[in-house]
Amino acid sequence: MPYPSDRERDRPWVIRTYAGHSSAEKSNALYRRNLAKGQTGLSVAFDLPTQTGYDPDDELAKGEVGRVGVPVSHIGDMRALFDGIPMAEANTSMTINAPAMWLLALYVAVADEHSADRTRLAGTTQNDIVKEYLSRGTYVFPPGPSMRLITDMVAWSVTELPRWNPINICSYHLQEAGATPEQELAYALCTAIAVLDSVRDSGQVPPERFGDVVGRISFFVNAGLRFVEEMCKMRAFARLWDDITRERYGVQDPKQRRMRYGVQVNSLGLTEAQPENNVQRIVLEMLAVTLSRDARARAVQLPAWNEALGLPRPWDQQWALRMQQVLAYETDLLEYEDLFAGSHVVEAKVAELVEGARAEIDRVQEMGGAVAAVESGYMKGRLVTSLAERRRRMESGETVVVGVNRFDSTEPSPLQAEGAAAIETVDPATEAAAIEAVRAWRAGRDAAAVQGALDALRDAAKTDTNLMEASLACARVGVTTGEWSGVLREVFGEFRAPTGVGAAVVSADEGAATEIAAVRERVRAAGEEIGSKLRMLVGKPGLDGHSNGAEQVAVRARDVGFEVVYQGIRLTPSQIVAAAVQEGVHVVGLSVLSGSHLEVVPAVVDGLRAAGADDVPVIVGGIIPPEDAAVLRERGVAAVFTPKDYRLTEMMGGIVDLVLAAHREGR
Repeated sequence: MPYPSDRERDRPWVIRTYAGHSSAEKSNALYRRNLAKGQTGLSVAFDLPTQTGYDPDDELAKGEVGRVGVPVSHIGDMRALFDGIPMAEANTSMTINAPAMWLLALYVAVADEHSADRTRLAGTTQNDIVKEYLSRGTYVFPPGPSMRLITDMVAWSVTELPRWNPINICSYHLQEAGATPEQELAYALCTAIAVLDSVRDSGQVPPERFGDVVGRISFFVNAGLRFVEEMCKMRAFARLWDDITRERYGVQDPKQRRMRYGVQVNSLGLTEAQPENNVQRIVLEMLAVTLSRDARARAVQLPAWNEALGLPRPWDQQWALRMQQVLAYETDLLEYEDLFAGSHVVEAKVAELVEGARAEIDRVQEMGGAVAAVESGYMKGRLVTSLAERRRRMESGETVVVGVNRFDSTEPSPLQAEGAAAIETVDPATEAAAIEAVRAWRAGRDAAAVQGALDALRDAAKTDTNLMEASLACARVGVTTGEWSGVLREVFGEFRAPTGVGAAVVSADEGAATEIAAVRERVRAAGEEIGSKLRMLVGKPGLDGHSNGAEQVAVRARDVGFEVVYQGIRLTPSQIVAAAVQEGVHVVGLSVLSGSHLEVVPAVVDGLRAAGADDVPVIVGGIIPPEDAAVLRERGVAAVFTPKDYRLTEMMGGIVDLVLAAHREGR
């Protein structure tokens, strides 16, 4: 998909939508429709089992198959995903991290079957595991082995896939997890330093080719509504990256030092209340990363207006695509040099951001770098604290969110007149079909060839051999995602990242402090009536790793006097039930954002009943349509909270009422 050749205009960015669901076949049809509508790049969304290295028939995959993306379990799925799409001409972004090497191996193996020239393959694997430990939660292995996988991919790609971006340093989710602009800049750049140092120190790339490594590092950023500050952030980003690559790594070629980044604007900033307001939010956020030619994104994907409600339909994605096309082709934005060159206001803000980010970079480097700051919990604690401060400002009204905490009177929305039909739904039969298909795939393979490839991968993982070729060999003989990941789990082990809850420090204004104190007194009095301090278990069932909401609930529950049990993400319903019984909790709070709530939440309720703890109320928070909330209540859930229920202290008061009601009913 070539760029326009008109030399009087800046070339448009790669126009993408983030898409994939249900199955490889259905996602392929969606991609082909979007390309026909003028999309110039693909952005593949994988489902959570794929992102965390599980096959569809694994216990942890229950309820998650095909929901937030496409399941890719083996080379057959990758063939179906790109059927009819010329891979040598495509520009493909894959949002994949812990098993990024595996998905790249599948992609390259299929491209080889297409006889596509590897030197022409263009695209990106996100492959930023540091931010997964901090914000998004799809990590698998400990930081050291994870960095080894990234290093091997980068070193292999420089030679084999010279147009591929083997890593997309991703500050996007850091902002969603609470990062200030300075923290977003600092932590993303510290991750880049950790990766480049690892590649350099591995000895896999000759020193004279290290500039090629730097030139293939890309970034993926978030753009919020403070679009002047966001634009200045990107100018600061480019300045800092140029300085680091020149001073730390001695890269002399300005083209190799150029910061190349893609963007998706802030999905978690979209509101469930008055969702039509999300349209103008998306447009304004897009301007933040396109207005400044000197710091313009080279790829953009926009969320749909209704992503706070559920999975967007093809029509909703088309609307997001047309927003980009109108800006790129109807306006005169691309006809001018940088609009902000020489602005003293912009320069002052950029200088402020650069200074703040450099100070935080220095702090992290003094700790031993990004990996050490993950393992110690420093960065996670800082993000949880920043997000708590952001929530405090919203709850107090200091930060205005139109339609949520101000201007909340509304007319019925014609965009939502269809009710549940206003979002895409995944057929419940999808998961059963995927399970049957992966079992049939395993039965039809050459078992000896599969075992040989897995043994070779296991042996290579125990040495410092680059693992890309062993992974490609696994892909070609039909190894599955769960099998590839399982071998590396055996060798590398697994990891549970710090939650950051214990390290969070939260300030409160006078009004918030008074409200918290009042609820704290109610918690104390309820504990006296029950005969023990109130205990709440906050749980993340299934594979959903977006833990920001759960962490904020845990912090607020702690602040109002609950004893909080929070073990982090990726728990089975049976593990949550066992923890609730063992800890003797008085309430269980579950957080689910992936759409699996109708499967995993009733499993917890039923498990508590079977364990004789049916007097423990279960509450649920997440992206839950009203129709599903009604079903959950029928299944025994005591209360359902969605993003519109943003007043956490008020929510805690309601939870105290539920605990007392359950206790009094059980006497």
